[in-house]
Amino acid sequence: MNKLWVVPTPIGNLGDITLRALEMLRECDLILAEDTRKTGILLKHFDIQKPLRSHHKFNEKQSSESLVRLISEGKKVCLVSDAGTPGISDPGYALVQACLDADIEVETLPGATAFVPALVNSGLPNHQFVFVGFLPQKKGRQKALESLHNEARTMVFYESPFRVLKCLEQFIEHFGPDRRVAVSREISKIHEETVRGTLETVKHYFETHTVKGEFVIVLAGMDSSSNPTE
Repeated sequence: MNKLWVVPTPIGNLGDITLRALEMLRECDLILAEDTRKTGILLKHFDIQKPLRSHHKFNEKQSSESLVRLISEGKKVCLVSDAGTPGISDPGYALVQACLDADIEVETLPGATAFVPALVNSGLPNHQFVFVGFLPQKKGRQKALESLHNEARTMVFYESPFRVLKCLEQFIEHFGPDRRVAVSREISKIHEETVRGTLETVKHYFETHTVKGEFVIVLAGMDSSSNPTE
């Protein structure tokens, strides 16, 4: 059966890759990579030698048609991103949709994604949550924040190290300085860190410490005092 395989890759520690992911990468005919250089490092580590083709946010819509034809011809194709699960704040949606429109089955393997460990590790209610991902950088950012003003569920955001302080400042403006938050960075890497507290105290921490790595910000909802009934 013609099928697209969506394969999660480690977000840091290479030991987090699953045995099944390695099996699929070894068996496929072609690997679609967000950055072939980064994926090449992963494949070299596990001694996997397969053709790589660049598939990123700037070409995924244009290349999806040719990839659908390739899969329809019987080629076994795996889609990976630089880290984590393709389609979660990474390229993948356009190709998945194109395959489904062409009646090509899509199978996504379970695996790494940054927001899950950050959410569980935050200490904030996780029985219900909203995954926001990256907020718009400029246009639409204020509107997006305003739409979350009354959100009661825990909210999960991705942010780059270059905007994390500005992001925390904007959160204080919209949600107040006393709203609880947990900020995780470098998940599964040597310098993994989670800072918990109020928006004000966590902002102060990152004002006085080196800011590196990709960030996951887990923000308490408007009413985070209740937990699910046991």
